[in-house]
Amino acid sequence: MSILDLAPVVPVVVIDRVETAVPLARALVAGGLPAIEVTLRTSCALEAIGRIAAEVPEAFVGAGTVRTPADVAASADAGARFLVSPGATPALLDAMAGSGVPFLPGAATASEVMALVERGLTELKFFPAVPAGGVAYLKALGGPLPDVRFCPTGGIRPETAADFLALPNVGAVGGTWLTPADALASGDYARVEKLAAEAAALRG
Repeated sequence: MSILDLAPVVPVVVIDRVETAVPLARALVAGGLPAIEVTLRTSCALEAIGRIAAEVPEAFVGAGTVRTPADVAASADAGARFLVSPGATPALLDAMAGSGVPFLPGAATASEVMALVERGLTELKFFPAVPAGGVAYLKALGGPLPDVRFCPTGGIRPETAADFLALPNVGAVGGTWLTPADALASGDYARVEKLAAEAAALRG
C-alpha cells in the first residue's frame, strides 16, 4: 500500500511535548487519518515517533523534515514507517533508498521531478506547494509527467485541500491544520479527531 493511498490527508505534526504524542496519534487515527508525519523540528520528535510506533500500532507513523543521512538512520531506529524530506540531495536519496523504509522525497520544479524519476521514484512530495505554484503548477506538471504522483505540502488549508485532491496526479496532501497548538496545549483531542474526520471525508 502506497503512503499516498492511506488517506486523503497526511497530518504534518510538530510535537513539542512527548506526552502529547500518543493521545494525538490516537485522535488522528480515530478520525480516519492513519498516516502521521512527525516533523524532526523538535528535540522530542524521535522519542514521539517511538512512542507512537510502540503504543498506537494502527497508526502509520513517519518522520518529516528528514534532511541528512543521520536523520534517516535515527528515524528508522525510532520506528518511523516512512520518511519525508523537504528536498532531495544525492547523499540523502542514497540513505533513504538504503534504509528499506518507504520515502517521499521533496521536489519543487520540473527538473527536480525529472531527476527523481531517473532514480525510479514516482511518488514525491511537492514542497512548498502553494509558494511553488499550487494547483496550477501541479496541473501543468501532469501533462509531461503523467506517471508521477504527489503529496503537496506547504500552505494548504482545509478550504483549498479539495482543489489539490481533485488533480489526478495528487494522491494525498500534507496538512498542518489538523493539530492546532491551542488544542494540543489544552488536551482537546476531541477537536483533533473532529478535524481529522473532516479531512478524511475530503475524498469520498
